[in-house]
Amino acid sequence: MDALLTALMGCLLGGIGDKSQLLALALGARFHNNRAVIAGAAVAVIANAILAAIAGAFIGPMLGSQARLLFLALAVLMLGGGMLWPVKPPDPLTTWPTGPFLTSALGLFILGFGDGQQFLILGIATRTADPAMAALGGALGMMAAIIPAVLLRERLAQHVPLRAIRLTGALTMVVIGLGSAVVALGLVG
Repeated sequence: MDALLTALMGCLLGGIGDKSQLLALALGARFHNNRAVIAGAAVAVIANAILAAIAGAFIGPMLGSQARLLFLALAVLMLGGGMLWPVKPPDPLTTWPTGPFLTSALGLFILGFGDGQQFLILGIATRTADPAMAALGGALGMMAAIIPAVLLRERLAQHVPLRAIRLTGALTMVVIGLGSAVVALGLVG
């Protein structure tokens, strides 16, 4: 359950105002087919979460307990640090000849591959030895960030303080990551 909730909250915070959310918003506005864009996003998010969880399940047994905690701390720090940087709007994929489902699925999969949320799922799966819950939580968190962008579009930025949420989330992630690193390195007695 820890893996599920940690991944869900971390990926939700990391996804607010992120490039995946911005791309989903652009695709929703372009295609005016919310169901297809959300379904494509779900396929992309689930695929990225599963890949990260499988990698974590593979790496976890090779590491000791403190190394797994340090790996998770680095993943949290990378996500938090990435949230501090301004997000450039991604290419809206207007030249792609595919429809809303395929454009959303492929575009968001490629964009999310190696992203901070995927690295967080990898770190959680490595640390907890519960890759299925890490993947499920991460996918739910990412979808919780993407769905409002598709449904609300431009109103999202008008009603939700995206920058403030990103800054607060980033600082939270950095503090948690630093605390975990200090414990993993044995710097606290």
